Amino acid sequence: MSQMMEKSTENPSEDRASFKSNGSIKSDEKLSTDGGTKLGRLRSFRKSIQHATQKSPLSSVKGSKVTSKSDTPTNESDSAASPPPPSPSLSTDSPATPLKNNQKKEDDEADASFRISKPLTRSKTDPGISKFSNSFMKRGASIRRSLKMVTKKDTDKISTKAISEASVEEDMEMEEEEEDLREEIEDCYVLPSIPLTPLSVMEINKLIETGELEEAHLNLLSLRQEFKQQSESCPDGSAMELATREKDLNLLYGMLRKKVSDIVCNPLSDKKLLLQMARVIQEEEKRLREPGGLKDSWMDAWRESVSAGVQVKVQSVHLDRIEQNSAWLAVHLGLLGEVIVKDLENVKQELQWSYPPSFTVFSTYVRGYNRVVAQHLKKLEQQVTELKDFYGLLDWIVNKYKSERIMGSLSLQPDIQDESTDLQLEENFLEQLREKYCRRMQEELRKIQDRVIELENEEVWKDGKAPEKEDNFPISSFPIDILTSVKSFILNSIKLDAQLEKKVVSSCLEELKQFPNGFEKAFSQHCTSHQPLWTEYRITYINSFTSLKKHMEEYKETCEDGVNGFQKAVDSLIDKLMRDLEDQFKEDVKPYLRRMMTRKWLTNDEDFDQLYSRTKLLSQHCSLMMPPHAKAFASKLHYHVVIEYIGQLMKSNYSCKNRKHEKAATKIRHQWNKLSDLFEDMSNDEWLYHVGDDLSNIIGQKNTTDIKNHLQPVVQHYPDFSKKHLVAVLYFRGLMRGHEHQLILRRLTALKKEVDIASSDRNQVLFSNMQVTVNTNCLSNFPYSCVSFLMPDD
Repeated sequence: MSQMMEKSTENPSEDRASFKSNGSIKSDEKLSTDGGTKLGRLRSFRKSIQHATQKSPLSSVKGSKVTSKSDTPTNESDSAASPPPPSPSLSTDSPATPLKNNQKKEDDEADASFRISKPLTRSKTDPGISKFSNSFMKRGASIRRSLKMVTKKDTDKISTKAISEASVEEDMEMEEEEEDLREEIEDCYVLPSIPLTPLSVMEINKLIETGELEEAHLNLLSLRQEFKQQSESCPDGSAMELATREKDLNLLYGMLRKKVSDIVCNPLSDKKLLLQMARVIQEEEKRLREPGGLKDSWMDAWRESVSAGVQVKVQSVHLDRIEQNSAWLAVHLGLLGEVIVKDLENVKQELQWSYPPSFTVFSTYVRGYNRVVAQHLKKLEQQVTELKDFYGLLDWIVNKYKSERIMGSLSLQPDIQDESTDLQLEENFLEQLREKYCRRMQEELRKIQDRVIELENEEVWKDGKAPEKEDNFPISSFPIDILTSVKSFILNSIKLDAQLEKKVVSSCLEELKQFPNGFEKAFSQHCTSHQPLWTEYRITYINSFTSLKKHMEEYKETCEDGVNGFQKAVDSLIDKLMRDLEDQFKEDVKPYLRRMMTRKWLTNDEDFDQLYSRTKLLSQHCSLMMPPHAKAFASKLHYHVVIEYIGQLMKSNYSCKNRKHEKAATKIRHQWNKLSDLFEDMSNDEWLYHVGDDLSNIIGQKNTTDIKNHLQPVVQHYPDFSKKHLVAVLYFRGLMRGHEHQLILRRLTALKKEVDIASSDRNQVLFSNMQVTVNTNCLSNFPYSCVSFLMPDD
């Protein structure tokens, strides 16, 4: 080896002439140096770098000797030296006859003789030889330059660093040579001579079983030629024999097809066997419509075999049983992704170089995985029951399969860039999977709602625990639990698919619509009105559902109908809770309001004090209620207290005599101011504040003649104040008849005509909602014309 390199460095043009027919290299020429000693040292130096030179490209072609004239060119590298002619086709225009076979054999021998006569010349298109020559010449020049610099003083100073650098450079060159060798397989090829006489069926079958595909196929082609010649020469002569021959062909071709499938599915098949198989497929594709062969496409059968092999790999991925491992799906999909990447890496780096380019091996395997994995996922989906598994399956399909973890892996670049990595899912499969995910999510949300109610009962209602407060407002923790769950579902859906977000929001809102009603039923069942914290609990849940409703408004843009439906259900519950509080307050103050404007009331403040105390408690409760419900709630009860308190004047239960009307007027004004002060911080109904003072002014007048001069304020503030209301007020004052009584009523009639009723707020109705009771005893001596004043105004 070292002698060959030495000679190459001296004169590259003489290297070709130095090769002998047996592949040895002349080594008898000596270097022109200063003496034998230097030559010995140089040979010692060459031995010292022999380890580095063993990695030379020369070692990679040690089996490719240049053939002599006496050798027969049977190596495939010889055929690669020149472009092969196209494969012969056994069409009707070129029948295979013994004469032509002999002629062909002679032509082949002549052609072979021509190629052998030039043993030292190789085609420049041969990548292996081109690399070999370039590397050899470069190394020869490098050694030659180093030899010129070697002297007796510095031969022992050769550093190992230079040797290691040369070794690295040689490794890089070897990698480049390997890349070039991967491109040696071409679509064009030379079909070997077809035997004139085929082997027996059993012998051909044996060749197929042992993997001698090339020889088996050539004999099959020979058998097909015999079948074709017999069918053409004697179409009606021996039908039985033709049928037997055709049956043998079908049997052998079936065995060959099965062998091809086994080779494709076997990951250990070597390159030579794969190439033989590929040539068989190429040749059979050319002869697809000729008699004696299989009718369907061999390329299609090969692709089906690829898919079958992919399916075997996919099915071999470990899959735990659901009851054994709760993370069974996540583990399986992770392993499946690793198998896919590993197999495609092998296809990219090794397998595709065992086929001609026309097979597009990498693309075929990618398509195979797209189809087989899609079918596998459909089977997995039938086993999925948990929400996390539905999510994991959707995430793997939509995101992870195309990500850098699997199909987008850097190790598959750049080949994968031109391939479609879309899973070949059945129509509507992904949409159905989304629907199942949403339904399972609704079930999960329903469980969360049920659990919220259970916790509220266990931690609050059952033990009578006082509600916790946030910013001085009592509020439960369940809105946070609900909102956190819903937000998690929605955010996860956005990660999966933008189209899924609206479905998830709609599904969540649809399920949440049932929550307010279910919560109210459970609350009514476990918490009765006799419970000390009954009122505080209702205020707490008014605040809690108000908060929940407010936070759900952020999804209005995504699903307006769903948000509106949920808000309607929440408003219904809040109205129910507020009515409960209103009814409780009304029932609580009812006995004290009924005893207003009576004889006892005039002399005793006990009933009013009870009314004031409960109204003050109401004010405290309203301060615990979040806006906007606090003002609305207080306004309703403010109106109720006004109606009931003033309404006692309309019932004619008591008439002030002996100038007690002045005391009564003073008491009404005092009590009214106290109540107004309480409602001032709670209610926005300022228009109700005037009625107490307006009526006190009428009742407290010393002279009856002055009463008609104080009617205008009450008529101005309350246009619905009528004659019957005035009669009741006058009765309470103690004025029940007489001329002055009639003048006062006439003055009211005149004032009502002067007041612009159209400019008044029709929603501010007060006296029309008060029941008026007429005392018939005081009217027994009245003429009908006087009684007519009590009739309703037109």
